[in-house]
Amino acid sequence: MDLATIIGFIASFGIVAAGILMGGPMGMFVNGASIFIVVAGSLAVVLMRSSLGDFIGAGALAGKAFANKVDKPEDLIEKVVELATIARKDGMIALEAQEVSNEFLTKGMGMLVDGQDGAAIKAALSTEAAMSIRRAKAGGSIFESWGDFAPAMGMIGTLVGLVQMLANMGDPKSIGPAMAVALLTTLYGAVIANMIAFPIMQKLEQRSEADAVNNELIIKAMIFISEGGNPRVMEGMLLSYLSPKVRAKLEAAA
Repeated sequence: MDLATIIGFIASFGIVAAGILMGGPMGMFVNGASIFIVVAGSLAVVLMRSSLGDFIGAGALAGKAFANKVDKPEDLIEKVVELATIARKDGMIALEAQEVSNEFLTKGMGMLVDGQDGAAIKAALSTEAAMSIRRAKAGGSIFESWGDFAPAMGMIGTLVGLVQMLANMGDPKSIGPAMAVALLTTLYGAVIANMIAFPIMQKLEQRSEADAVNNELIIKAMIFISEGGNPRVMEGMLLSYLSPKVRAKLEAAA
């Protein structure tokens, strides 16, 4: 699990909840009509601008924001160098017995075992990488739209509450509930946008960028292995994918 995401998510809501409790009971900030207008309304608008498949898939994709499943480039480099050494010594078929957790690397290894050349490997894996980026962008756009529409629905709810309040000025008992709808819808919209939707969108973008770098690294490694290149030469070439700090550390340990 990604501790930064989990801690930040819990802490942000905890801070807001603590601030609420300092000023009064939590119950005064719960309003069914406001929740319905903002949550259901904003999700309905997001569904309208999306395809059904992208909308349903966004929920599962959001899990990536809380999961720490992106491989470190240095670990991938170590693994592909190991694979290149095995392939050069024992042949491509020996890679079939190797187990790796990275699905993209597994697919590349399968193509090497099948005897496909570098051009075919590059074409197939590049297409796979491009589609992965497309899926990530589609999911990110869902949360971006939710972050845009939730405050807008909050404003609509505010206007609904004000109309209800003004229409019932003669009944003091109705003014309070109408004002609650007017104010809480704005609050809910801001919370959804700034504490849920936009942070998840930005985390998914970071995950997508990291995956793209790893996939590019793997493609180059698979092509190099298919051509029978020297594993150490490949390692030196792939070190450029590392940050200067990590690269210096690895070079010093070599």
